[in-house]
Amino acid sequence: MSQFFQIHPENPQARLIKQAAQVIRDGGVVAYPTDCGYSLGCYLGDKAAMDRIKAIRRLDDKHNFTLVCRDLSEISTYARFDNHLYRLLKNNTPGPYTFIFHATSVVPRRLMHPKRKTIGIRIPDNRIVSALLNELSEPLMSVSLILPGETDPMTDPYDIRDTLEHALDLVIDGGFCGLEPTTVVMMDSDKVEVVRVGAGDPAPFM
Repeated sequence: MSQFFQIHPENPQARLIKQAAQVIRDGGVVAYPTDCGYSLGCYLGDKAAMDRIKAIRRLDDKHNFTLVCRDLSEISTYARFDNHLYRLLKNNTPGPYTFIFHATSVVPRRLMHPKRKTIGIRIPDNRIVSALLNELSEPLMSVSLILPGETDPMTDPYDIRDTLEHALDLVIDGGFCGLEPTTVVMMDSDKVEVVRVGAGDPAPFM
């Protein structure tokens, strides 16, 4: 049965953030709030935890996982982009976007799209996520918490606990955090393309 932490969305309690980070380091799978519904996350290098997330979401090997990062300097470790793409990122993060980049060699192959060798990148505008990432000192491996057969991410932490309490190690209750999924943008030096319109304004990328 999963633990359930109620963390203040504006002033996250440091004690609970430290405990949540330790759950992740210990191989746990957590549900946590972002600026676009709730997501599932685990430690970057933990294949067993990643496989548990894939089972919850019923994902195949073609699904792009997302690295949830603290800032632009952290993104540059995992994604390849030029100055033009950097300026677009700087002007639109943090925010409700998922960016698809060509991955660097640092990214484990199991996280990439098997053919395109791409990786999703996010910098959510959410103080709980920011505090958790600062405590971990590295990105979270993540996917939106969209149950099989659904199209929108889950938004109610109590529903998440009731539905997935035996599949998760921790549910972080950060309150309501939006109904729409992220806007997804393919970021390539030759072409920037909006793949899905969601909560983020697509205009800067069109």
